[in-house]
Amino acid sequence: MKDYIQLGIEKGLIAFNDDKSRIRYIYQNKERNYNNPEEKVQAVTFLKLILDYLYPVERIKMFVPVTRGSEVREADIIVYDDSMCLAPHIVVECKRQDISEAEFLQAIEQAYSYAYYLPCDVKYVWVTSGIRNEYYEVDKNLNTRNQIPDIPQFGVDKMASYKYVYGAEYMEHEEGKQQFFALSIIDQSELTRRFKQAHEALWAGGQLNPSDAFDEMDKLIFCKIWDERKPRKIGEPYDFQIITVSKQEEKDADKRRQKENENLLNRIKALYEEGRKKDKEVFRDDIRLTPEKVRTVVGYLESVNLGETDLDSKGRAFETFMGSFFRGNFGQYFTPREIVKFIVDVLPITQDSKVLDTSCGSGGFLLYALNKVREQATAYYPNHEHDVRQHDRWFKHWHDFAEKNLYGIEISEQISRAAKMNMIIHDDGHTNVITSDGLVSDEVIFAKTSNQEFKYGTFDFIITNPPFGSTIRQSEQAYLKTYQLGKKEEDWLAVKAQPENTRDGQSTEVLFIEQDYKFLKEGGYLAIVLPDGILTNSSMQYVRTQIEDWFRIVAVISMPQTAFAANDAGVKTSVLFLRKWKKEETDRLVEAKKDIEDKLLEDSNYLSLRALWDREIKHKQKLKAEEIKGKQRITATEAKKTEEYKSWNAAMLEEYAAKIDELKTSLTEQYQVTKQQQLPDYPIFMAIAEEIGYDSTGKKTATNELDFIGEELKKFIATL
Repeated sequence: MKDYIQLGIEKGLIAFNDDKSRIRYIYQNKERNYNNPEEKVQAVTFLKLILDYLYPVERIKMFVPVTRGSEVREADIIVYDDSMCLAPHIVVECKRQDISEAEFLQAIEQAYSYAYYLPCDVKYVWVTSGIRNEYYEVDKNLNTRNQIPDIPQFGVDKMASYKYVYGAEYMEHEEGKQQFFALSIIDQSELTRRFKQAHEALWAGGQLNPSDAFDEMDKLIFCKIWDERKPRKIGEPYDFQIITVSKQEEKDADKRRQKENENLLNRIKALYEEGRKKDKEVFRDDIRLTPEKVRTVVGYLESVNLGETDLDSKGRAFETFMGSFFRGNFGQYFTPREIVKFIVDVLPITQDSKVLDTSCGSGGFLLYALNKVREQATAYYPNHEHDVRQHDRWFKHWHDFAEKNLYGIEISEQISRAAKMNMIIHDDGHTNVITSDGLVSDEVIFAKTSNQEFKYGTFDFIITNPPFGSTIRQSEQAYLKTYQLGKKEEDWLAVKAQPENTRDGQSTEVLFIEQDYKFLKEGGYLAIVLPDGILTNSSMQYVRTQIEDWFRIVAVISMPQTAFAANDAGVKTSVLFLRKWKKEETDRLVEAKKDIEDKLLEDSNYLSLRALWDREIKHKQKLKAEEIKGKQRITATEAKKTEEYKSWNAAMLEEYAAKIDELKTSLTEQYQVTKQQQLPDYPIFMAIAEEIGYDSTGKKTATNELDFIGEELKKFIATL
C-alpha cells in the first residue's frame, strides 16, 4: 500500500509540525488543520495528482476562491492547463471518508457549480472521499455530465474506458498515453469503512431492508473476489469496475449511463454464475439489485485488491462489518473474540485435526482454528514470502486444513451464507459450512448436502457456543425422542418399573452436548460455552451425570456475568473442556454406578421398606374407612369420600412422604460419597475469570485474565 503522506514528506511537497496536528503545503505555502478528516483526504488527493497523475506542482492550486453570485466559496483543488494557472483544467472536490451517499451526491453538485462559475472552461471534475471516487468530463455548452473512468494523467488526451488492469505495476508507462492502475492493498479500517458505506448506500432510503442489503452486499463481495481470481493476461481490464461508454457509441448522456450500468450488471452476473457453478451452496438465489445499485457498490470496491490484502486485516474488516449489522439483528450468533481466541488457543489443534462447530454462526471459531494452523505453517516455513518452495508448502499446510478438515453447521441460511463469505474472505474453507439444523442426525445432514464428511464419531475437536434458552419440543421436532437427554431420566430409587418417556421439551444447549458427543471420535475434545444453570441447578443433575459418563471433564472456566452483556445476553456462563471417553470406559463407569446403586438398595433394604410402608398405608386407609363407615352407617367407598377421611389421608400420606424423602436423601448422599470413594479420581482444571479484556458494553479493557488462564490450561492439557 503506497504511503502518499510519507512520500510527500520525502519529496518536499508537504511538512508537519511536531504533533502532526498541522500540515503545510510547501509550494502553496499554506498551513491547515490536519485533524480535520476532510483535510486528510485533501492531502492524499493533492499528492496523487503529483505522484500518480504526474501533474507539476506549480500547476496545482489549493483552496481557490470561487465567486458564485454574491457568495464566495473555496474550491479544494484546481489543476491548471498552463504554468501561469490561468486556464483551469480539473476541479477536485474532497470530502471526509465517512460521507453518506446523499452527501456525496451533493458534493458532485458542488464541484460542478465551481466548474461552471470559473471564468474559463473546465474540462474535468473529480469528486473523492478517499474511498469513493467519481470522475466527469464537463461540457458547459451541452450542460451534460459525462462520467469517465478517471481523470487524464498529465499530457494525456485520449482516455480508455476503464482504469484498472491486471499487472499494471509491470507495464511500462509511455509518455502521452494513459497509465492504467493496479488494484490497491488497503488497511483494515479503510476496508471496513468501504464495506459499511456500500451496505448503507444499498438500503438507505428504504429501497432495501438492511437484511436484504447485507445479502446482496455479500454477493457482490463474492463477485469481486472471483473477478480477482480469474486468469488474465497483463494489461487486461478487470470486470468488477465501471467501464464507460463513449459519446460516439451513445450521444445521449442518460442513455449512455443506463447502458454502462446494464453492461456492468451483465459482467457482474457473469462473474456470479461462474462462481456459483464451482460452489452451488454459497448462493442459491440471483442478484436482485438494480443496475444503479450495483454501480454504487462497485464504485466503493473496484480499486481494492482483496486477494492481496493481509488476511487478518480483510478478515477483521469483514467481521467488523458483519458485527455492525448483526448486532442489531442476530447478536446471539456472535461469541466475543476474546473467548473464541482463549478456547482455540488452549486446544492442541493441528493441520491434521478434524474440527467442527455445530452452531457456527458467522464462523468465528472456525476462523480462529484456521488462523492457528496458518500460524503453525508460518512457524514451519518462516521464509515463505521469499522462497517459492516454502510458500507452496506453507500454503498447502493451512489450505488443506481449511479445505478438508474444517466444518461448520448453521441453522440460519443468512448467517450460514455470511460464515461462508467470511471463510472465502480468509482464502477458503467455505465449502464445509452447511445450512442445517445442528441437532438433526448425520443421515439427515447427508440428505441435505453433497458433503458427506458430517459423520458421527469422526471429529477430533468440536468448538462451539450453542444457542441458549430455546426449547425443542416433541410436538415440533420428532428427533427429540432420539436423544437420550430428550428422555426423562431413570430414577434408581423408583419402586416400580419406569416406561421410557420422552420429555415434552428440552433446551437446545442440553441437546447440543449430546449431539457434539455423537460427532466426536473417542479421545476427541469438546469445548463448549454453557449457562451455569447446567452446572449448578439440582434439576440438571441428570445432565451432569450424563456428562460424567460420556466425558472426562478436563476444565471448567467460569466467565463473568458481563461476558455476553454486549450482545444483550445477561446469562452467567462457563466454558467446559471435555474429552470423550472410549466406549469401554463409559460402559465401565455406567456399570460401576449401577453396582453402587444396587449395593445401597440392598444394604438399606430400601425396596422391602418401601413395600412395607405401602402395606402400612393401605392397612391404615382400610381401618380409617371402616371407622367412618361404622360411625356414619355408610359404605367404605362413601367413607373415603368424606372430608374427615380426605383430611386424615392427606396428613397421613404427607407423613409417609417425608419419611420416604428422608430415606431417598440419605441414600442419594451415600451414593455421592460412595461414588467419590470408588470411582477413579482425576484432576480437573478450574478457574474463575473476572476480567476478560472487555466490559459489559464490549469496550476493550486493559486486563484479560484469560491470557494467563489459557497458558496454564494449555500446560494442563499437555499432560493428559
